[in-house]
Amino acid sequence: MKNKNYNRNINLLCPTCGCSQFSFENGVDETIEIAKCASCGREVTKDELIHENSENISEHVKEIGKNVTDDIAKHLRESLKKAFKGSKNIRIK
Repeated sequence: MKNKNYNRNINLLCPTCGCSQFSFENGVDETIEIAKCASCGREVTKDELIHENSENISEHVKEIGKNVTDDIAKHLRESLKKAFKGSKNIRIK
């Protein structure tokens, strides 16, 4: 299995206008980093931006999880077919 198939970039959207372009200003630490929307000018912290986009992020995580599960099942099925290829008593569908 190739894990490069499961890498995703998720665009975070402004909760006000839906724009995906932000400028970031460094705060005291990484969690207090301020994101300013290029379209409407709204300023939110990095944590707030991630929280506002949590539904979109969780949908991507579910989709990747389903893809991983499907790929593992396919790989397991192929391995079992290969392992029991010459057997007359065991069939893998």
